[in-house]
Amino acid sequence: MATIIHPASERLSSPPDSRFDWRRVARLFLTSRALDHVEESKLFPERRILYQFSARGHELGQILLGCLLTGSHDAVGAYYRSRPLLLTLGLKPEDALASGMAKAGGISDGRDIGVVFNRPASSGPVVLPMAGGVGTQYTPTAGWARAIAYYRDILGDESYRDSIAVALGGDGSVATNGFWSALNTATTLKLPMLFQIEDNGFGISVPSTQQTPGGNIAANLSSFGNLHILEGDGCDPVDTARCIFDAVDWVRHGYGPALLRLTMPRLSGHSGQDTQAYKSPELLASERARDPLQGLYGYLVPAMFSEAEWQQLERQVEEEIAAAVDAAAARPDPEAASVTQFVFSPHTAVQPTSRKTPEPARINMVAAIRRTLEHELRVNPKMLVFGEDVGPKGGVHSATAGLQAAFGAGRVFDTSLSEEGIIGNAVGLAIAGLRPVAEIQFRKYAEPAIEQLSDCGTIRWRTANKFSAPVVVRMPGGFSKCGDPWHSFSSEVTFAHSIGWQLLFPSNAEDAVGLLRAALRSDNPSIFFEHRAMLDASWARRPYPGDDFVLPLGVANTVQSGTGLTVVTWGAMVERCVLAGEQCGKEVEIIDLRTIAPWDRECVLSSVRRTHRCLIVHEDSLTAGFGAEIAAVIAREAFLSLDAPIERLAVPDVPLPYSVALLKAVVPSVKAIAAKMQEILAF
Repeated sequence: MATIIHPASERLSSPPDSRFDWRRVARLFLTSRALDHVEESKLFPERRILYQFSARGHELGQILLGCLLTGSHDAVGAYYRSRPLLLTLGLKPEDALASGMAKAGGISDGRDIGVVFNRPASSGPVVLPMAGGVGTQYTPTAGWARAIAYYRDILGDESYRDSIAVALGGDGSVATNGFWSALNTATTLKLPMLFQIEDNGFGISVPSTQQTPGGNIAANLSSFGNLHILEGDGCDPVDTARCIFDAVDWVRHGYGPALLRLTMPRLSGHSGQDTQAYKSPELLASERARDPLQGLYGYLVPAMFSEAEWQQLERQVEEEIAAAVDAAAARPDPEAASVTQFVFSPHTAVQPTSRKTPEPARINMVAAIRRTLEHELRVNPKMLVFGEDVGPKGGVHSATAGLQAAFGAGRVFDTSLSEEGIIGNAVGLAIAGLRPVAEIQFRKYAEPAIEQLSDCGTIRWRTANKFSAPVVVRMPGGFSKCGDPWHSFSSEVTFAHSIGWQLLFPSNAEDAVGLLRAALRSDNPSIFFEHRAMLDASWARRPYPGDDFVLPLGVANTVQSGTGLTVVTWGAMVERCVLAGEQCGKEVEIIDLRTIAPWDRECVLSSVRRTHRCLIVHEDSLTAGFGAEIAAVIAREAFLSLDAPIERLAVPDVPLPYSVALLKAVVPSVKAIAAKMQEILAF
């Protein structure tokens, strides 16, 4: 790792900025550069690491930022080129190398690529769990900023008074939904959030001019309300130090969010495989000439270091990195048996209680949901309820009616129309120790949030149990008085395949209370389906079971006992199966799964082994619906008990139509279910 020396005439004469420890900055810079050098020149070519994302050119701004993140409640949402920042915050080179080598004791213990870091809040700032997706860091960081405001203003915790959240991203990331959603949230609410954009001119091979008009996000946002804009040269120590100090100071003093754009070269390919053939020789030469290491050297030698001292520091760092490579390589591989751990919390699940204090009157499901939210808000000051129209309107399904009036707009509030923002904010709030309850207005509208939902579910696993985000997402869906492809969408199987999520689907008011309360007190993230047809259905009405009622997750309910056929169902199909079963006498056993992840395999298998027949009924489409998973398990585990083929009755592979006549033609009806029951019984 050779230093490029500035000629004496180019060296800066002003003394180094006293607000920073420049000797530490120099050591960190050289450490980061040495790590990239050994990976690019040795470890990656030798395939000892399989992904390499160099930070060469990006170091200066990240290190100076890290020096200012001193608050115990500060947090950073960063990305895959952020190792210099992590080194500044305490990441040891050996751990960094072990992460790239997928060795035991690396940041994720071999579960994630080596540049996707995190840092729990044992001391100093938190580094929120990074993800491999571009722009996914912004909305969870906005959620942390929102948590700062909540602790400070609602809970009165003065230790959060000067805390800030920083989202670090490249110029390509400013084109993503996450960036714009977080920007809207931060500026609308004047959150203590800094957007630090590292503009190296390229998103892999795509120039920044094709990411944002004119290639300058700061210029485009110059008139954005409630946003302090700064720009600087990320290769110039004087300019970078000034900009970063001013940006952090602005946010820390409570003036609102800021955006800092720093320009710098990317002195490597996007990743180890990238040859940069899309850059001209002239451009590559001009980028090398702007190397911020040259700027730092000229700034500190001879003002703070003699030539000999600088060279000695280089040798020390190179020796330390060589020793760190050997130590990391000597670590064992992660234990293979550990790979299935930490999908869910290892702690004891919420203890269920069958104790009921039912009231005489039966209430509908929406009232049951509202009362459960109301009680949990009352007993848990860290709980928040939010989403589109959940505030004064009380939700488009009335599930939050009156809650904002009772608990205030700080705890029950409306959001902007961004599902990615709703879920991303919920993730940041949950990581900060709060209990967010986010509403997605209709199931179909969760599609823009799929990336955040997927990332949330895997947080505990990919951080090897260092982080979790136990959010609760309320998600109405399914047909109602009519259907349509947008508001009636179900597709619950999508989330059954989303690792790390609990998936709850009540069919009646009592189960809604018990399942929702279990989710609200769980250490795992949960999706709570609210079937639109059942929210006010007469059949689904039950007495309110009391404020202590909690149902176990993964335990089905045998709604009706029988001897000749097992029917497995959930949601709105439970009522239809019960009505159909009345036409078949005591031969039909009906099981309401209640929860799909986890689902009660033993209850289903035990029933099938007794009845020797099985019908699975659900509203989701037939192909690859969750019924296929149940059928596969039965075929494997209870095949010798079967006297008839396993049958499924579901919606054919079309969206739900708007026409009531067409809707009736595709959703399993009582008549169709009864006919299928009789057919299987007669087999």
